[in-house]
Amino acid sequence: MSGDLVFYGFALLTVLSGFFVVASRNVVHAAFSLLFTLFGVAGLYAQLGADFLAVTQTVVYIGGILVLVIFAVMMTRIPRSDAPRRGLDRAVPAAILSLLAFALVYMVIVGTRWPERATGAPEATVAEIGTGLMTTFVFPFEYASLVLLAAMVGAAILIRERAPADEAAGADDAAGKGEVRS
Repeated sequence: MSGDLVFYGFALLTVLSGFFVVASRNVVHAAFSLLFTLFGVAGLYAQLGADFLAVTQTVVYIGGILVLVIFAVMMTRIPRSDAPRRGLDRAVPAAILSLLAFALVYMVIVGTRWPERATGAPEATVAEIGTGLMTTFVFPFEYASLVLLAAMVGAAILIRERAPADEAAGADDAAGKGEVRS
């Protein structure tokens, strides 16, 4: 009974924070809501006995990628006037597509014959998977780290400060072309 309450608690946390990710107009608030969504998903993985996925969710997505996203969002200066306006022209198609996707997921869940859950505590798989990552699958593991490194370098390039000489050169170029810079 208490396990069910924990499961529903993580599910509620995931759904509500996911809703705030979509509905928030502030990018920083959406990023922090995404943090709670990913944490809720990690809790669901742990509750279902997928300990490796829970640890991976926590370390990679929450500890690495989300922190990188939050830093990139906080370091870039996005003027509020450039933020896209939301109107019914996008909300109605999005709501229709969301309802269709929800109906499709519901039909798959109801139509699938799910295997019975084995009784007893699930076996820990983290050590076995960790050994496999360091021996058999070391190349894909290193390749994934290179992709993350490229993402970090790209974020650093995006958020680097422009030198005053670059700003002046950009303004001169814009004035020469008849453009008005704000």
